[in-house]
Amino acid sequence: MYPEEASAVDISVAAPAYNEAETIAASVGEWQEYLENNPAVGEWEIVVCDDGSGDATGEILAGLRARCPRLVVVTHRPNQGAGAAIATAIAHTRLDWVVLLDSDGQFPIANLDRIIPRIEAGEAMAFSGARIRKADGAAYRWGSAASGAVSNLLHGTRYRDFNSIFKVVHGPLFRALPLESGGMNCSTEITARVAEIGHEWVEVPIEHRERGGGRRGWRFWRGARDRALFVAYLGFRHWLLRRGVLRPPATGVTGAVAPAPVAEEAR
Repeated sequence: MYPEEASAVDISVAAPAYNEAETIAASVGEWQEYLENNPAVGEWEIVVCDDGSGDATGEILAGLRARCPRLVVVTHRPNQGAGAAIATAIAHTRLDWVVLLDSDGQFPIANLDRIIPRIEAGEAMAFSGARIRKADGAAYRWGSAASGAVSNLLHGTRYRDFNSIFKVVHGPLFRALPLESGGMNCSTEITARVAEIGHEWVEVPIEHRERGGGRRGWRFWRGARDRALFVAYLGFRHWLLRRGVLRPPATGVTGAVAPAPVAEEAR
């Protein structure tokens, strides 16, 4: 798979989870197996933010910790939304590289096989998975394509999959991003924020699977409205940055963002 002489990459998995009792055990098991058995991976950890789930997600995660000591569980009480859960999971990572996944099994962690060699080559600080074939329903595919096209237009970029949640980012950079999204638009915001501070995303084709279970935390039309508003906000912010009305976020920050006081962490 990888040459034995290649330097190992230290990887943190960060993932939000909301009512994912049907899929969380399989997802964590898949991540653990990949990280344990890949010779290109050095130190590793899995950080899951349980965003106030109302099902058995929390209990399942507690049981998984007994079999996987490198699993870190952070709990929001009450539910704060997908964006907050993603930000909290990222903030609690500690290793050199962070891979952002979802807990519903849509993004196989084996997609890292295409990215780790590029990390070892020092190619970039930020990689984004471009879904070769999106497994979402037609309405969600069209909505994602439309918002991605508008985002590219507003930011002067040409990314194939602006909204992909599958991200692999240098840890200090990821933990320093000032994320504001409260809902399902955090992946779009991450793409925009990294571009704001002058880093180019390297897009890598990835596999995308159908959801293994659980449910979406927002209804389609409400989500479409919120995404349109948020894309407009990010575009307006980018315009203000270009005109010098806003200062760009500080670069070179290596400290982690302080976790919210309502998050309970279990290591």
